[in-house]
Amino acid sequence: MEKRRGLVRFGVRPSILLILFVLCSSFAMGQQSSALANPAPGMIYLDVVVTPKSGPPVSGLQEQDFKVLDNKTRVPINSFQALSGDKAAIEVVLVVDDVNTGIEHVAYERSEIDKFLRANGGKLPFPTSLAVLTDSGLKVQDVFSSDGNALSAALDNNEVGLHSILRSGGIYAAEERFEASIQALLQLANHEAARPGRKFVVWISPGWPLLSGPGVEEQMDNKQRQDIYNNVVGLSNLLRQGRITLYSIDPLGSADFAGRAFYWQGFTKGISKPSEADWGDIALQVIATQSGGMALTTGNDVTAELQKCLADAEAYYEISFAAPLDTKHGEYHRVEVQVAKGGVTARTRQGYYFRP
Repeated sequence: MEKRRGLVRFGVRPSILLILFVLCSSFAMGQQSSALANPAPGMIYLDVVVTPKSGPPVSGLQEQDFKVLDNKTRVPINSFQALSGDKAAIEVVLVVDDVNTGIEHVAYERSEIDKFLRANGGKLPFPTSLAVLTDSGLKVQDVFSSDGNALSAALDNNEVGLHSILRSGGIYAAEERFEASIQALLQLANHEAARPGRKFVVWISPGWPLLSGPGVEEQMDNKQRQDIYNNVVGLSNLLRQGRITLYSIDPLGSADFAGRAFYWQGFTKGISKPSEADWGDIALQVIATQSGGMALTTGNDVTAELQKCLADAEAYYEISFAAPLDTKHGEYHRVEVQVAKGGVTARTRQGYYFRP
């Protein structure tokens, strides 16, 4: 097992993992019976955005410009379509995270979101909805609108109360925030997976606790690793099959460098078996990166970073390929897309757990 930054896990109450496993199982089952169009068995579908070092996504590429690697082996492209935002069915959900941001930063977070919603006279590029995570749970707005002014007014109606779960409340408060956050992500993912088309979920938050600290990594037992692995697999499948791309924006930006801001970067390669599982594998930034989105952690201009996330919809490519015939159920495969054009990078889902 690869040693990833020597992170140490505190012991976590077993009830949390049990709850998460039950949630993941029930949400995955609900997604399978949803109104989603069932993909062909064994087919893997990718939304691919090609970006230069700076500037908007690259458009105008053809199928022959792409190479898809499955576990480092090139596979034939089954279908290909170039899309732009004005021709694609895209919905956006902005998640306002009052649980993990901290009372002292909530006002700034909300003012930046308000600035984004009211830009361009309040005309949004895509139908957008709001979800607000507070200590009492996740409230999801069912109506999607391109009227940013109306959404801003709706956001103002969601008042922030006193926090019973504090960022500075120690390990037990951290566990409560972790549990509330994962439940909210699963709830939202299941809700959006039942809708047609592609979804951008932009979670504005420093992220939930990694449950890391001084000690030894061996404090985690096999059952904990198995439960974490089960949740990673279930969430990965739900996001992929629901065509949900997750983005995370840290509203604290450069002020959030309290020794943990970059911990998540050691967990982005994906895991293929329970013995590799660690708490960092279900960090917000890790899930976002693996879904093909971005984890923006160092900027302070939330409005600009929201615009950067949605720029991914200006030009992107839908590509499908067949999983290798000898792929076993539940087997993890790493995916890479390469482009025959210099100075650009293809970003997409980084892997999949096979479900025939």
